[in-house]
Amino acid sequence: MKKKMNYLLLLGIVLVATNLRAPITSVGPLVGVITEHLNLTGAQAGLITTIPLLSFAIISPIAPKLAKKYGIEKTILMSLILLIIGLGVRFIPTLATLFLGTMILGCAIAVCNVLIPSLVKKEFSEQSGLVTGIYSVSMNLTGAIASGVSIPLVQTIGFDWNKALGLWTILAILALIGWLPQLKQEHEPNKNEEAAIESSIWHSSLAWSVTLFMGIQSFIFYVLVAWLPEMLISQGVNSSKAGGMLSLLQLTLLPITFIIPIVAEKRENQKSLVFTSFALFSLGIVGLMFSQMFVITLAIMAIGVAGGIAFSLSMMFFNLRTTSPKEAAELSGMAQSIGYLLAAVGPFLFGLLHDLTNGWQSSLILLLGITIVLLFVGLKAGANKKIS
Repeated sequence: MKKKMNYLLLLGIVLVATNLRAPITSVGPLVGVITEHLNLTGAQAGLITTIPLLSFAIISPIAPKLAKKYGIEKTILMSLILLIIGLGVRFIPTLATLFLGTMILGCAIAVCNVLIPSLVKKEFSEQSGLVTGIYSVSMNLTGAIASGVSIPLVQTIGFDWNKALGLWTILAILALIGWLPQLKQEHEPNKNEEAAIESSIWHSSLAWSVTLFMGIQSFIFYVLVAWLPEMLISQGVNSSKAGGMLSLLQLTLLPITFIIPIVAEKRENQKSLVFTSFALFSLGIVGLMFSQMFVITLAIMAIGVAGGIAFSLSMMFFNLRTTSPKEAAELSGMAQSIGYLLAAVGPFLFGLLHDLTNGWQSSLILLLGITIVLLFVGLKAGANKKIS
């Protein structure tokens, strides 16, 4: 018998998802403003978006263990409280509190990133593609809005950069309130086969392929979130329009992140989707090497579609390549730990290469090379196999 859709839980997941990108994407357009106010170097500025990724890498393997001890619902609730604290600390406009607050909110987001795919597999097993699409759109929509309004909040309304970033605390509070009903429906964690699952995950070549695919698509995304506005500004684009281009990138993601999970779930394998993502990433990155605004706009849209496909596949692989919610949580934890550790190198390396070469060409060539690796690991991750 078909399982009835739990709309209250779906609403809670959507509210949580709205907080998984905005606290990070809101920073990118303000890097120049923050750098000027706090006298940051390029490498320090890159750390603003690298720190949450390092938090993801450290906390992701711990998240399934916290869920086993306290239950998924309580663990997500604690993470939302931590997120509010992190946003509050980051509101204080100093270098130390900027980095500390970013680290705290990164830890909170990491836990939710890992546990939501497992919760979807557990509670929406027959609608996993649809639910994954819904929460992906929620996450990316707020991420796009956050990057698009950051500069207008500062330049037009007159907010200081810390107030513009602090505005997103409202979403975190709403998510916390929306999640409270889930505490009444908490399920006792089953501890059977935990050790066997964890062991098989870390020794599986398929799990490593999913992990590297997750990491490389994150590497590309977070590099662009951190540096795309600055790249465009250096080419003569005004700061408001540069922020708008980052919003265009993320708005292009939106319909893709809704459609692809549904399509991927119905296909025998996902190899053709992996190749499409690779081709569009490559074309888009090459397009960013040109100075014509029309070409740059098309390039950003191509990267948006590619990123939408790659991100959606990453989320779906946690369900498609596993046989149980616990295995999905372990794979999600592994992929987001190692994957985001790889991604964390991106913004810092991109900023460092720019400092060394005084240009963006070398950094874009590096990004192009990374997409080739994405193709190879993606073709293996996209094969119709299970980890166990």
